[in-house]
Amino acid sequence: MSTRAWARLDNASNIFLAARSARDPKVFRLGAELDHEVDPALLQRALELTVDRYPLFRAVLRRGLFWYYLQGSDKHPQVVADVLPPCAPLYEPGHPGLLFRVVHHGDRVGLEVFHALVDGTGALWFLGDLLAAYLRLRGEGAGTDAERETEEAIEADASEHRGITGDAFRHHFRRRRIRDRAPDPARFARDAAPAALRSAEELASLVSTGATRRGGRAGRDAGGAGGHHRPRVHRVHGELTPDLRPRTVELSMPADQVLVLSRAAGVSLSSYLTALLLEGVRRSSGGLGAARTLAVSVPVNLRQFFPSRSPRNFFATVRLEHTYAPHEADPEVEVDLDELARSLEEGFRPQVSAEALAARLRRLIGLEQMLGPRLVPRPLKDLLLRVVNARVNRTLTLAVSNLGRVRLPEPAEAHVRRMMFEVSAVRPQFCAISHAGVLTVSFTAPFVRTDHVREVVRLLVARGVEVSVAATRVTEHELAEVGV
Repeated sequence: MSTRAWARLDNASNIFLAARSARDPKVFRLGAELDHEVDPALLQRALELTVDRYPLFRAVLRRGLFWYYLQGSDKHPQVVADVLPPCAPLYEPGHPGLLFRVVHHGDRVGLEVFHALVDGTGALWFLGDLLAAYLRLRGEGAGTDAERETEEAIEADASEHRGITGDAFRHHFRRRRIRDRAPDPARFARDAAPAALRSAEELASLVSTGATRRGGRAGRDAGGAGGHHRPRVHRVHGELTPDLRPRTVELSMPADQVLVLSRAAGVSLSSYLTALLLEGVRRSSGGLGAARTLAVSVPVNLRQFFPSRSPRNFFATVRLEHTYAPHEADPEVEVDLDELARSLEEGFRPQVSAEALAARLRRLIGLEQMLGPRLVPRPLKDLLLRVVNARVNRTLTLAVSNLGRVRLPEPAEAHVRRMMFEVSAVRPQFCAISHAGVLTVSFTAPFVRTDHVREVVRLLVARGVEVSVAATRVTEHELAEVGV
C-alpha cells in the first residue's frame, strides 16, 4: 500500500492521549458470553473478515508536530487468550500498534479498545459483526458456504462509513454557526498560549464534565448569592490495588426487575442506577462531612440526535450534581431513593436536548479551528490538557456509562447469553449493558475495597431484585489463591 489513509483525531479523542496514565490507560472492554466454548481458530478467521469491513480498526496512532493522527496500516490482528488484567494498556508512544485486542476464555469473547479509536457504540458495532461472522463460520444460521456468504455480506456493506476519515463532529457542526454563540476572535488574538488553554478547557468540558447543572437539592443547597458558590465535592479514597489493575465487581440481574423499579420512580434506568451508586457511596462513606455534594459525569451518544454511521468517537459528556441535606451526611439516615433518582433526571434532561448539545459543540469546533490553538505544538497541548483534566478529576466523584439494551445481528443474537461492559478507571464508576433480558452492571475502581458496591447490592436485594455477583482478584493473596 503506497498511500495510506490518515486523519486527525476527532474532538472527543484528544483528551484520552493527554489524560491516560498507568492507572487509567483509557481502555474499555466489551464482552459476550456465548452458549458454547469458543473456537479460537474460527474466531481468528472471523476477525480477519470483520477487520476488512472496518478499515478504521487497522489504524495506528502517530504523533505530528501539532496533533495526533490515525494512519492506515497492513497490520493483522491476532486473537489471544484472556490472560492479561482487564483493560490492560494498548497504546505505547513511539511503537505504533493496533489500538484494540480480541481475547477469549472459555465461553467468553472480549473486545478491548483504546478509547481514542472508537466509542462504546462503535466498538459494539464491531463486536456484533465479529460475533455474527464467527457464528456463521461455525455453521449457525448460514447456508452451505458460510465463509462465502460472510464475505459477500462484507462486500455489500458501505465500508466507507467505517473508515479512518469519517469525523461526525466536523460533518455535523463545522459549517453550521450560531451568530450569538460564535467565539469572539479578539479574545484569542493576544497570545497563543492562553488561547490553547481556553481550547483545552472547552475540550475537557466536552469530554470530561460537560455543562454543570445541579440536580435535586444541589440547586437549593449550593449556597451563595445567585447560586455561584460551588459546593465541596465528595471524593472517594482508598488503598490502591498493588499493580494498578482495576477492581471490577460484576452484577447480573433480570433487567425487567430493575425496569419495574425505575418506572415506578418515573425515571430512566440510567438515572435509577446512578441514584443507586450515589447512595452506595454515601452509605459506605463513614459520613460525608462538609463535602455533601456528589458529582457524576455521564457520556451521551450523539448519534441519537445527529445521525452518523462512523464508529469513531461521537459523544459528549454532561455533569450531574446532587447535594445531600446536612442531616443526610450521616450514612445511617434513610434517603428516598426514588426522589433522588427524580432529582438526577431533572438535572439531566435540559442538558441533552439537540439544541443544547449543538450549541456547545459548535462553540468547541469554532475554538479548535482558530489559528492560535492550531499553532501550539502538540506536547504543549498535551500538557495543558493534562492539567485541565487533573482539575476536572478533582471536581468529580463518580462516572457512569450505560450502553442500554443491545440487540446483536443474527445469528449472534440467538447465541449470546449475556453482554458485559467495563472500563479502566481513576474513580468509582459503573458501566451498564442489557441483553437477552439480563442487565449486567460492572463497577470498576482503582481501590482494593469496594464497600459502595456492597451497599448497592443491599439496596437492590431489599427491593426484590435477584442479583448475582462476581469480582476480579487484585491483591497478592487473592491472585496467589488461583496461581496467577
